[in-house]
Amino acid sequence: MKPLIRDSMTQSVHTIGASLTLADAARVMKKHKIRHLPVLESGALVGLLSDRDVQVISSMSELDPTCILVEDAMSQAPWTVSPTTPLLEVAQHMAETKIGSAVVMENDKVVGVFTTTDGMRILAELIARQS
Repeated sequence: MKPLIRDSMTQSVHTIGASLTLADAARVMKKHKIRHLPVLESGALVGLLSDRDVQVISSMSELDPTCILVEDAMSQAPWTVSPTTPLLEVAQHMAETKIGSAVVMENDKVVGVFTTTDGMRILAELIARQS
């Protein structure tokens, strides 16, 4: 049986509203020790914000993260997969396209996130089994 993304994704997903600020997003990321936030508007996925997005904008001295909205910094077309997508397919796509995460959707609802950190955890488990 092929491993599916639902078996390896992070299930306790934290999200953020599109109309909140980058300062708000930074607080959520720091509090929960995460690097990716699916962005919702009226419950629908509209984007993805990464810690790198926040850091780049926050490093610009002329920009104030308390005045910049999440919707202005997010990626507007996050890659989404279903929980039954094979893990191999997700890993190959992420490697080929050099993206850091996949948002897992079921019935138009965010049910998980799979990140490079999840992928490295799986790799470490595989290597440990062979040692």
